[in-house]
Amino acid sequence: MATLTRDGVRLYYEVHGDSGPVILLTHGYSATSQMWRGQVEPLSRVHRLVTWDMRGHGRSDSPDDPALYSEAATVADMAALLDEVGAKTAIVGGLSLGGYMSLAFHRLHPERVEALLIIDTGPGYKSDEARAGWNKNAIKTAERYETEGLAVLEAGSAERRTAQHSSAKGLALAARGMLTQRDAGVIASLPEIKVPSIVVVGSEDTPFLVASDYMAAKIPGARKALIEGAGHAANIDRPEAFNRALLDFLDNLKAPSTAA
Repeated sequence: MATLTRDGVRLYYEVHGDSGPVILLTHGYSATSQMWRGQVEPLSRVHRLVTWDMRGHGRSDSPDDPALYSEAATVADMAALLDEVGAKTAIVGGLSLGGYMSLAFHRLHPERVEALLIIDTGPGYKSDEARAGWNKNAIKTAERYETEGLAVLEAGSAERRTAQHSSAKGLALAARGMLTQRDAGVIASLPEIKVPSIVVVGSEDTPFLVASDYMAAKIPGARKALIEGAGHAANIDRPEAFNRALLDFLDNLKAPSTAA
């Protein structure tokens, strides 16, 4: 358990395991690094597993300045975390917003990514109209945290219901600055991904089934894993099946790829 301070924002992170390739896992919106506790033991046997709380979440800071919440800031936080643990490259992945940010990280830093773990995630939108619809819902989410506080978490999926946060305001600002999307850069980058990738989705995670099929088709050579009986938090709903899917993928990785 440790903290890293970047641009005045203190970020909480944990490192599990003593050796092996580094895995950086990022949680979903309004969850925390604790959502990965069922993966810590199996993944850290032969890897160094890094989990963390995004700004506005969990034990990381929730700055008052809205400008400190963005996709670019999150990607820079991820790069700083890898620097902090001495990892030039890593297997990068996450759930939902964490998966989207992992794709955004690869887009900006492909040379630092050995493989991608994309879990119950959407890649964004090509259509401005569809993106505007997503952003409208993200703003509504922010407004709910502003008016109802942390009680909003009680109606969320498993990774949210179990999360502990210090600030509803931080979650609201994260929704406005990090959950909203600005362009089609991430979805357009999918065909350019050259590292081994796995797309994991719960069979009951209806809103993300089509998106998962799309990513599995667009990312060259991507593997898809459907976790039967799981919802949005596939790793919590069906941990044994989820862990088997990830471990099988990780065990079959070839020598680390060097992305162009």
